[in-house]
Amino acid sequence: MTSRLLQRSLGSPDYDGIRQALRDDTSTPVIQARGLEVRVAVLPLFTHDGRQAVRVSSTVPLTHVLVGVDSASGTDVTLLVPEVDAPRVLTLECRDDAGVVGSAPVTVTPQRKWSVFVVHHSHLDIGYTDPQGTVLRHHLEYLDAAVRLAEETASWPDDAKFRWTVESSMPALKWLEARPKEMVESFAALARAGLIEVTALPFQLHTEACSTEELHRQLRFTHQLEQRHGFATKSAMHTDVPGAVVGLVDALSMAGVRYLAAAHNWAGRSVPYLHGGDKLTRPFRWRAPSGNEIIVWFTDTPHGMAYMEGNTVGLTDSFELADDLLPRYLSALATRGYPYGPGTFGWQGPDAPKEPYELDVLHLRVQGAHADNAGPSIVPASIARKWNEQWAYPRLRSAVNSDFFEHVEERYHDRLAVHEGDWTDWWADGLGSGARPLGYVRRAQSALRVAETLHTIAGVDATAQIDAAYDKVALFNEHTWGAANPWEDAEEAGDSGGLQWTRKSSGAYDAQDDASDLLHAAVRRFGAALSETGTEGGALASFAVFNPGTWTRTDIVRAFLPRDVVGADVPIALVDSRTGETLPHHEEFVDPVDWPTRPIGRHIHAVVPDVPGFGYVRLDVVPGQSQAPEPVDLDLGTVIENEFYRVAYDVREGYISSIFDKRAGRELVNGEAAAGFGQYVYDQYATAPHFNHLSGHVGAHDRTLLGDRAIGRHATVTRTQRTAVGEKLVVELQGKGVDWIRTTIELHNGVPRVDLTYQLAKQGTPAKEAVFLAFPFAASQAVAWELTGGVGGPGVPRVPGSAEYMLPIRHWIAFEDPELTIAWATLEAPLVQLGTIHMPYAPFPPTLEQEDGTVYSWALNNIWDTNFPAQQQGETTFRYAVTSEPGAQGRRLGASVASGLTEQFVGALITDSPDVTETYVSVDHPDVLVTSIGRAGDERVVRLQSLAAEPVEATVTLPGLRSARELEVVDGSVKVRLPACGVAVVWGTCS
Repeated sequence: MTSRLLQRSLGSPDYDGIRQALRDDTSTPVIQARGLEVRVAVLPLFTHDGRQAVRVSSTVPLTHVLVGVDSASGTDVTLLVPEVDAPRVLTLECRDDAGVVGSAPVTVTPQRKWSVFVVHHSHLDIGYTDPQGTVLRHHLEYLDAAVRLAEETASWPDDAKFRWTVESSMPALKWLEARPKEMVESFAALARAGLIEVTALPFQLHTEACSTEELHRQLRFTHQLEQRHGFATKSAMHTDVPGAVVGLVDALSMAGVRYLAAAHNWAGRSVPYLHGGDKLTRPFRWRAPSGNEIIVWFTDTPHGMAYMEGNTVGLTDSFELADDLLPRYLSALATRGYPYGPGTFGWQGPDAPKEPYELDVLHLRVQGAHADNAGPSIVPASIARKWNEQWAYPRLRSAVNSDFFEHVEERYHDRLAVHEGDWTDWWADGLGSGARPLGYVRRAQSALRVAETLHTIAGVDATAQIDAAYDKVALFNEHTWGAANPWEDAEEAGDSGGLQWTRKSSGAYDAQDDASDLLHAAVRRFGAALSETGTEGGALASFAVFNPGTWTRTDIVRAFLPRDVVGADVPIALVDSRTGETLPHHEEFVDPVDWPTRPIGRHIHAVVPDVPGFGYVRLDVVPGQSQAPEPVDLDLGTVIENEFYRVAYDVREGYISSIFDKRAGRELVNGEAAAGFGQYVYDQYATAPHFNHLSGHVGAHDRTLLGDRAIGRHATVTRTQRTAVGEKLVVELQGKGVDWIRTTIELHNGVPRVDLTYQLAKQGTPAKEAVFLAFPFAASQAVAWELTGGVGGPGVPRVPGSAEYMLPIRHWIAFEDPELTIAWATLEAPLVQLGTIHMPYAPFPPTLEQEDGTVYSWALNNIWDTNFPAQQQGETTFRYAVTSEPGAQGRRLGASVASGLTEQFVGALITDSPDVTETYVSVDHPDVLVTSIGRAGDERVVRLQSLAAEPVEATVTLPGLRSARELEVVDGSVKVRLPACGVAVVWGTCS
């Protein structure tokens, strides 16, 4: 008896409830008497002899008669009438043994003749349902089964043959490496025949966590598959994650991929219909600023079932269930905005207005079972076979993903709507749930570009190692960040949260270690290569200070001088070999008494002026008159300055009270803002932890669920210091959610930038929380921000239905007014909210009045109840930078200030004396960036990215360039056209 008390948590409906809702929503009650109800549905169901179907259901068995046309007995019957091309009114009589119990007019209307492409796949969660290794091994076994099923159904009618779409290519690549030659050949033959399709993305990515280069590199296998196995990669699938960056369009297009099937999992945490999603027709053409475009199909949120649509209508269960539900689903698509009514899935949200689906062709995903990571099943193909024998329409085709798109492109391409810009991901907030490993990955993304460049310059081909490290980075950016129940710590299934997050986060740390190892090796190889080309000089040692950014700049370099190269007691000076001038420097000695486990020597800090982009300047270490000056303590003051800025800290309030731009004579901080500049803000929410998907069911239309808001308190200045290279202010604070907060503010002499570092000793808690760092600028609305593969802004198009309350950016945001441009950059923390802090529950209302000039860096959070880690702890670092310049262009200044964080100067120790300076590549357009230099065999590969909102032409110069693919070389230079916000690559052979 007590079992009746046990119900599903959160009121989530099961499949029976969802399916009954579909039946109710697609039928009309026509007779109601004495507790009896009869419902009628006119459906898009046609026989081969030209009749169409009317479904009649009753609460008790009856004989249902369409007078003069057809009859049948039961509680659910199908009556067939001659196909109509205009509405026709018939009379329905319902009878029992005593006679007619009721009659009603029924209007039979013309119906569409649908073609349904049933795309069978498995949604790859690397984790979630089981530990990651278990999941991947299962997916390899699924490919064994897919090959067998395809071969077993080879004699079936073409539309019914088993077909399998490999949603994420990673398992296919692993399978091709791990199976016997005969099986590999069978697989390749099936792929060439269109029975198996390998799609383009290696796994399902949080694309906003990817760097542009990473995104492009993850598609490199597409050409390899065609070369090795003879089948092309035509399409991609992006599953679960509700949104993707604009750079994905360019990356797919450059890989030869023209189609994208997106399955957005609403999961209660997104409200696209409140932000134009109700106007987003499907399929549509998604166009990047570059002009590249792909055709996109997406599942119809908010009331669709993402990648479970086909399962919901019975295509993985039985012919009888599909025969009941699929025609109803098609009827709903044709007649109402969303096929299911509001609340069907237990989510928040109204019955959003939307025009009915207008085409008569449908892409319908199906999985072998009602679960993520489900294996292949013969059932969908068997249903298609029986269906097409019984019904002429809808016509079911067991299809691979690209079959649908080729059909649509051929028939409907010109009538498809075109949408441009970013398709901002509603789940990007989850990135803040693992702030420390995410920060490591973002550092790795920067380090890998520099490491590849220096290896290439040194004559070493490190492509394979760089690619492998990028693969680890991307694997962390894969969308599965935890188990179904991430707070549990079992050894298998969806409760293996502890195991899954251990592996996931360790992948981030491995990736950062690999990147650091590669950079470490690259710096040594670069220094060795220069030493080989040099001549014996009079210096004790030298450093080649390399600038991995595009433009000439003055910045700080930090380099290590080992004790065995120059004795620690030997006074030294640094001489700029270009000018013979001595550069002030600061030394930090690694004392073996304090650090017996670390290399002994001096860490040298110096500001090096005018280092060319992708070039170096030689600094000579020569005997000095005296030891480098010791730091000067400034009596724990609260003001530091250089020739560009004066920065003041308010100890009582716990934030920066002023950043004064001396050149512009202007204050950068909005002193009237709700939050102080750099202020620590801690929000805690009045929702319970450890309830799966709770955050998807919670609606927040005001601030009621904002349980607590606290700020950093009890600030203490621990250091105010001047060295030979600049000034530094260190403050420690106390705050909720942390053991301590340390703020470090640095100004370097000659560098027009304010560097800010925040270190948090985060306490672990399952309570729902968020940490923000506030940056209120005395500026109007932000004009531009960096996206993966693009630039966003208030006037830049976005795909309707994109998330608006938050922005997942790459690194920078720019503000412009007629007198001054301000740029802000972040290294580790990509999530920002502009102007206010929003509640993290749909529909995400603001909690503060809007202040256009304020950036809230959403440093970390714990607001998810599945898939993302349930809590985070430990020391975590967030770095930021601020600059300003009168009359500057915002995009350029944004890229410039970010360069100080992401492209720091590298000091390579050299033993001989090469040229005083050298530049390895240069570009003459101020909006074109060189992102890295790599190798392809004997060629150098120069990767370019444009910030410009329009196409540009740039001259790229490589010393010694002799030839270039498809480009004319003139005096070591080539002219390259870059599309708006696009990328380009120069392949060249140098002497």
